[in-house]
Amino acid sequence: MSTFTWPVRISSLDGKRSADVEATVDTGTFFSAMPAQVLRGLGIERVQSRRMRLADGQIVDVDLGSVWVTVDGETAPTLVVFGEDGAPILLGAYALEGLRLLVDPEGERLIPNEEIPLY
Repeated sequence: MSTFTWPVRISSLDGKRSADVEATVDTGTFFSAMPAQVLRGLGIERVQSRRMRLADGQIVDVDLGSVWVTVDGETAPTLVVFGEDGAPILLGAYALEGLRLLVDPEGERLIPNEEIPLY
């Protein structure tokens, strides 16, 4: 599957600080990720640590924070991994589902998912 970037706004839960970024859409990544220095600059604090498996099979401990994520005018709360400085910004499956967005890999775009059942 090809990857592509999409404009995203990440905001602190109190809404006082935000950053507009280009994120790589990555449905193979569960949580979204941003460099820790960017998250700290927004006042995002670690809320929990989790042990996770990387694509190469390596197990690592990561810190997670809570943010608002906005894509195409839709906003939802989500968890984000404190990534290494200089690491790419990733928009993962957890945030995409919370935003009710589907990935169109051929058109390299995000589209609203109007078919999510209520129950």
